[in-house]
Amino acid sequence: MKKLIIKTAGITFFICSLNRADAQDVSKKVSLSAWDGMAVAGYVNKGGFVNFGGPTVRFIRKPVAAGFGILPTMRIKEESGTKDAPKNSAIMPTAGFGFTFVYKHIALQVPFYYNPKTATSNGKWNPGLGLGYKF
Repeated sequence: MKKLIIKTAGITFFICSLNRADAQDVSKKVSLSAWDGMAVAGYVNKGGFVNFGGPTVRFIRKPVAAGFGILPTMRIKEESGTKDAPKNSAIMPTAGFGFTFVYKHIALQVPFYYNPKTATSNGKWNPGLGLGYKF
């Protein structure tokens, strides 16, 4: 038990010392953000989409960033078919995944969304292209 406490204290001290290594740097910039994200609009599969980013793994080298993640989205697409046939809503929530590239505040997105199987077509993934603003 004593060895476990000593090891835990040592690891804690080591981690704290890593955080203190830049204590001499007085040019620290403090920022507070209520929402850090982006708004993107684009085209996919004969319809549009609007999303606000999502959980992403990003690689940042200022002023450029690239990421891969989940994209919660509102898809906008009018279904074609006969007048009397029931249709889905023109605006539907969905999720996809994709790549996002950011230069300063301009975001370029390549999302992929899945269209489920219907009576007339097989299910498949559709790529899209979007342009937006990074806050």
